[in-house]
Amino acid sequence: GGGTLSPAAEKGKTVFENAGCVSCHTLGAAGASGTVGPNLDQLKPTKDAVVTIVTAGKGTMPSFKGQLTSEQIDDVAEFVSSVAGK
Repeated sequence: GGGTLSPAAEKGKTVFENAGCVSCHTLGAAGASGTVGPNLDQLKPTKDAVVTIVTAGKGTMPSFKGQLTSEQIDDVAEFVSSVAGK
């Protein structure tokens, strides 16, 4: 690891931990090891991809549009895309 997160990514980490992302996804930077959804460290999604999927849902993953603000979705996308696979 190492390196500091941007302010948006720092906020996004909190969203990731509090919105239930950790229970389904593996992401080393968040200490998450869920196996329901894709392993984000392997997937290494772009920020745009995370925004789209979190907003619209995909497969078994629900849309979080009603639960998270667009700013929170943007922040979590910034976090995931900046730390995945690192």
